[in-house]
Amino acid sequence: MRPIKQPCSFSFSFLSPRHRSSVVPLLTISGANISILTTTQSAIAADLDAFEEATWFTSSYLIAMSAFAPLMGRLSQVFSPRLCMFFSTVLICLGSLITSLANSFSWFLVGRSLTGAGGAGILIVATILVIQVVSPKRRGLFIGLANTSMTVGLSLGAVIAGATEPKIGWVSIKPLFGIQAPISILAGFGILFGLPSGYKAKNSDFEPRSLNEKLARIDYSGALLLIAGIILFLLGLSGPRILATPLVLSVFVFAAFVLNEIYGAKDPVIPIMVLRSRGTLLICFATVGIMMARWVVLFYTVVYAIAVRGWAPAVAGTLLIPTNAGFAAGGLLAGIFHIRRNGSFYMHTLVANMLFPATLIVLAFISTPHSSPALYVLMVFCNGALAGAGLNYTLVHLLHLTLPEVHPIVLSLLATFRGFSGSFGSAIGGGIFERVLRTSLVEGFSRAGVEDGTGLIRRLLGSPALVATLEGQRKEIAVNAYREGIKTLFLCGTGLAVLMTLVQAGSGWKAPMGRVAASEDEDVEEEEEEALEEGA
Repeated sequence: MRPIKQPCSFSFSFLSPRHRSSVVPLLTISGANISILTTTQSAIAADLDAFEEATWFTSSYLIAMSAFAPLMGRLSQVFSPRLCMFFSTVLICLGSLITSLANSFSWFLVGRSLTGAGGAGILIVATILVIQVVSPKRRGLFIGLANTSMTVGLSLGAVIAGATEPKIGWVSIKPLFGIQAPISILAGFGILFGLPSGYKAKNSDFEPRSLNEKLARIDYSGALLLIAGIILFLLGLSGPRILATPLVLSVFVFAAFVLNEIYGAKDPVIPIMVLRSRGTLLICFATVGIMMARWVVLFYTVVYAIAVRGWAPAVAGTLLIPTNAGFAAGGLLAGIFHIRRNGSFYMHTLVANMLFPATLIVLAFISTPHSSPALYVLMVFCNGALAGAGLNYTLVHLLHLTLPEVHPIVLSLLATFRGFSGSFGSAIGGGIFERVLRTSLVEGFSRAGVEDGTGLIRRLLGSPALVATLEGQRKEIAVNAYREGIKTLFLCGTGLAVLMTLVQAGSGWKAPMGRVAASEDEDVEEEEEEALEEGA
């Protein structure tokens, strides 16, 4: 007879208000750090004289986040989730301080990169904790709550910054970055002292007794190669033009990483069984494409409102509220009413992903100066709701396709690819948008016989708010150029989302051998945890 595991007294203490009050601010700050630049980009670019490098403001954060994300699952097994999350808050604190004090483009990027590296651990470790301490019946709900915390940050960051910057200026708004430092470090101490010091990630096959043993267990060469490969790859795709040298170098570095994991590492960062899992890889690749299309909406609906509709940045930032409210609602509704068990969610994932591109097509054709604002708000809400539900279904289906002992690794891998989507969305999407915008501006000015002696085109490429200051033909040309760029971008996102849905379909619905027995253990744990909850 299989022995019954002892109930874990820690399981439901994680769900107490004390723990949530520490985790929620961190997730909210991570979201705000991304969206705060959508409504202040013009002012920052002018202050730092970096109009043509404006895409790096967001890319630097997302590149660092993507580079460090795959390590967090493994580090949470070697050390503990509480220590990984606390270290992440220290990086966010340091990065926020540097960003708030930066007086040059270089230092601004340094601060953004450190903040992104810290942000890598927040959502990942929070998700790992939810997966491991919450019963399957409530798992979808708490994953949805974690995503909701980030979407609140995405909405608040854009709205608060957009409302404040026109009144007090960018130099005075810098404290919005600095104030994140004490909030993040206080939340970090809340996690450090709130979670039991003896708590470790489940399925950890080794319990080191000393710091030296923990440090010896880390695959340093694999970690460095993986970080270097990701950074080189994303650097090649970021910025106003594609750089061939970093892309070529990244191929060789990734090849060296795989060889290191197979032949050199005793305890690899990403186990070979994960790298060979068809379902895991296809889901990760599909997530990149679908979330890239999602990021296009997050980045460029605000740009549309500022440049094409002529809305003030504060008003334009409110467009992130309905789309992020939809994202939160989609994830929560799926979690509350449907994701209440272990098992396959294959068809549900596909249905959500197939409906998602339809909203992008509609957005592409209603991104005009005179379309109905109510219809636009409705479509961005639906776009967010389908993305939120699809992401929730994808995550629990990925757990079904993999063994429990590698769940922290595959969660980190999925988060890494999700981070790629932000980097790719801002880099590739930004490149497409900029090329279409530049071409439209040049052709428009040429047809109208308007000279660009003041460098107007260069400034328009990095400052959508500049459109509102123009008059006559110049304003008409700029509005049409921005409209054409946004329409092209949304149509490209539609095609990409359709293609990635087909990729997702190849992931399959059958669990691997050994997963059935693991499911039985999880069912027993679920019964024990429900009994504990009822007893509490």
